[in-house]
Amino acid sequence: MPNFCAAPNCTRKSTQSDLAFFRFPRDPVRCQRWVENCRRADLEDKTPDQLNKHYRLCAKHFETSMICRSSPYRTVLRDNAVPTIFDLTSHLNNPHSRHRKRIKELSEDEIRTLKQQKIDEAFERQQAAQELNESNEQNTVSEEGGEEQEEEAVALTLEERENKDYLKSLFEILILMGKQNIPLDGHNVDELPEGIFTSDNFQALLEYRINAGDEVLRKRFEMTAVNLEYCSKTQQKQMLEICESCIREETLREVRDSHFFSIVTDEVVDIAGEEHLPVLVRFVDDSHNLREEFIGFLPYEADPEILAVKFHTTITEKWGLNMEYCRGQAYIVSSGFASKMKVVATRLLEKYPQAVYTLCSSCALNIWLAKSVPVVGVSIALGTIEEVYCLFNQSPQLLVELDNMISVLFQNNEVKGNELKQICRSQWTGRHDTFEVLVDLMQALVLCLDAVSSDSSVRWNNFIVGRAFVLSSALTDFDFIVTIVILKNVLSFTRAFGKNLQGQTSDVFFAASSLTAVLHSLNEVMENIEVYHEFWFEEATNLATKLDVQIKLPGKFRRARQGNLNSEVTSENYYKEILSVPTVEHIIQELKDIFSEQHLKALKCLSLVPSVMGQLKFNTSEEHHADLYKNDLPNPDTLSAELHCWRIKWKHRGKDIELPATIYEALHLPDIKFFPNVYALLKVLCILPVMKVENEKYEVGRKRLKAYLKNTLTEQRSSNLAVLNINFDIKHDLDLMVDTYIKLYPDKVEFQEDFIPSNNSEVTEDA
Repeated sequence: MPNFCAAPNCTRKSTQSDLAFFRFPRDPVRCQRWVENCRRADLEDKTPDQLNKHYRLCAKHFETSMICRSSPYRTVLRDNAVPTIFDLTSHLNNPHSRHRKRIKELSEDEIRTLKQQKIDEAFERQQAAQELNESNEQNTVSEEGGEEQEEEAVALTLEERENKDYLKSLFEILILMGKQNIPLDGHNVDELPEGIFTSDNFQALLEYRINAGDEVLRKRFEMTAVNLEYCSKTQQKQMLEICESCIREETLREVRDSHFFSIVTDEVVDIAGEEHLPVLVRFVDDSHNLREEFIGFLPYEADPEILAVKFHTTITEKWGLNMEYCRGQAYIVSSGFASKMKVVATRLLEKYPQAVYTLCSSCALNIWLAKSVPVVGVSIALGTIEEVYCLFNQSPQLLVELDNMISVLFQNNEVKGNELKQICRSQWTGRHDTFEVLVDLMQALVLCLDAVSSDSSVRWNNFIVGRAFVLSSALTDFDFIVTIVILKNVLSFTRAFGKNLQGQTSDVFFAASSLTAVLHSLNEVMENIEVYHEFWFEEATNLATKLDVQIKLPGKFRRARQGNLNSEVTSENYYKEILSVPTVEHIIQELKDIFSEQHLKALKCLSLVPSVMGQLKFNTSEEHHADLYKNDLPNPDTLSAELHCWRIKWKHRGKDIELPATIYEALHLPDIKFFPNVYALLKVLCILPVMKVENEKYEVGRKRLKAYLKNTLTEQRSSNLAVLNINFDIKHDLDLMVDTYIKLYPDKVEFQEDFIPSNNSEVTEDA
């Protein structure tokens, strides 16, 4: 809120950015002189602290000699500044007016005292100046230069210490803002009238600390105009980058100590109008726990080759990770970005063959495959599905309406109806059977949206009515219906396979062996695509008939072939060529790429896990597959003997000893240290992105990332503050941050630093 000038008969306020405002000093003697000169009786009983916190005087009440401007952007008071210019008579012209600022009438003795104080002050200033000149002359001719240099060194050390304390306070405020998710800007400058100054959140917290008794900041800013920016946007950004780097470095240090790691990116997000890739890293820490931590955002590039170069440069040069130790890479992408991220994966594989390209455990295989299909209709359909989910998810009333519609449509099958109701209240767009669920829900969704968009009882707000109308039209488009039916049928061949990949360790192991059968089935579909597509298209037409949707070619195709009257294309043939064939072909190729020979070899090494070993009757041969990681082993020459001892240990275990079922359990065995090669293999297998994080408390990076994006407006997001917010529990070293800042920006850490105002806070010398 604005500060009003405390002087009598003065109505100026601090939102006038062309005029500096100053706090009352905390020094009791100086503060008392300010109060006396103001001649306000109501201020006499207030303490210096109260006056410093709540009262201001504008520059109009100070002699120009009292105001120091060391740069065009900095306005401060001299240490001995006292206000002397006041209007004490204008209120007499209107004696009936009511004045909030009560003016105290002075006696003749008090007036004489004030005059004598001014004379004394002038004399003291003159005497101080004379002493300073004499001191300078003595320094010039002094023969004891060594002692003087020593005194100057002591003064400089004190100054440096004060400056470091000041920077620490600034860093503390920035870290607090990051951890509590407080945006830097409190107001949109574009929305403020021209010439109005308003503190941003950073400056507001800084002022709060000053008022709360932070002596370091008080000394720094006590004589600085309160309606100027204390810390420029450029300096804030520089300090935030150092905060982000230091916080990230704590995690990266653990990654380097662990040696091996994997890189995972999430879907492209909007950070203050720019697209960024969230980057997470997987590693096993000193306590043998698999962790997945968020380490930062990478600016997204439209050109995949440039993106690949910048991705590699950021990880290796800026973040200091050695990609020779990278053992896995996975990319969760929005529809339309898959092909570009595949280029990134390919380029990294060319340089680092052991950085295996895999699926990510947090994303269902069928959803990942659907997003990667290079067909425009599929991308549009996936976007529509997400919008439908979001609309119903944000309105409990809409979900109740959908429940009622499901109850009506599934009267004869209550079990199925109740199952669909439960699914609707979950993240059903990320399920392995998303398209099966959607086909079952189609009629209920369309009828519910139609009822909302045509409701005349003013039950729903305009936004929901408008979205319901648009989405109902999108769902009842024949192109959408055909797309989801074909995706449902094609991806039914990979559904069980994908579900096992997100299951227990033994499920993942046996899923790797079933890939051949999945590819065989899809190849058979491709060879007989005419027959399969006929069945799929018939299912789509039946669903369209149920929804009273006209079966027709897409409008853009009909318009494009108007000039070619001889072209006779049926809807069935059109969708076979434009949708079914490319979808099946792409999924076959994508499965081959994502489950490369190296990837499958790695997954077959999961037979090291005792429970998998037991299911195989301890008849395993990990040696053949472990060659992939031979150079990662501490003692590769003893691997065969060690694996034999490992099998014997579990084969002849006691009856009351259960076989560890996961890598997590195996890594935490008390005697795992006696099997160094097995430990190294399990550690590398554990960090593969396809393996799920067994202990949920070590998978918080992705959850916190989602929470930050959900809870923060797009225009208020900051890549720097996001790292602080998501990694709020990581320790931070303020001394390191300060030292780093001083080293990087030595020209900005002088004790008397110039503070650059914002565009609307230039201060003039007119006093």
